[in-house]
Amino acid sequence: MTYLQLVNSVLRRLRENEVTTVGQTSYSKLIGEFVNDAKRTVEDSYDWTALRTTLTVSTTTDTFNYVLTGSQNRMKVLDVINDTSDFFMQYRASRWMDNAFLIETPPLGTPQFYSFNGVDANGDNAVDVYPKPDAVYQLRFNVVLRTSDFTEDAETLAVPPSPVIQLATALGARERGETGGTSAAELFALADNTLADAIAIDAAQHPEETIWYS
Repeated sequence: MTYLQLVNSVLRRLRENEVTTVGQTSYSKLIGEFVNDAKRTVEDSYDWTALRTTLTVSTTTDTFNYVLTGSQNRMKVLDVINDTSDFFMQYRASRWMDNAFLIETPPLGTPQFYSFNGVDANGDNAVDVYPKPDAVYQLRFNVVLRTSDFTEDAETLAVPPSPVIQLATALGARERGETGGTSAAELFALADNTLADAIAIDAAQHPEETIWYS
């Protein structure tokens, strides 16, 4: 669904007139804010299949710091693969990296370890790799990448729409004080149930991630 369709879906549930653009009225703008709030909450609630993607880095000889373009500091790493050398890279804490680069003399070789090191001027995550690359390597960061807030009518939602619509409706009802029959508390409970159902459906695609061992 598009941003505009989501807003109109919420407006109908609140017994309001639909709009042709999100910015048409002050109230539709407010509902647009609630849609973004709900989208952010739903996206943060689970590692949705639709938000999983791969960010690729091509290394340069003797350079250890790289930017994950497009990450915007909104990602969760699932795993990192040195695709050239065919193995999974391992995370190391910043203190470990400081010791490897600042106390000791880092060698050249195929990158085996990674650690995040702030963000660049565009807000994208920066990552250090160790050892320093001795050639060109393709590093694949498999991540869950949350999206930015909607600003344009035609932007589309990646996660299931029902939890977003129900939560935005609950937020709108609480702000207004009534919906003509259903309390805000009931609407929030419905939103919670809808989100739980959507997570259960999506989790079936990754059953190994819901198995817990003691």
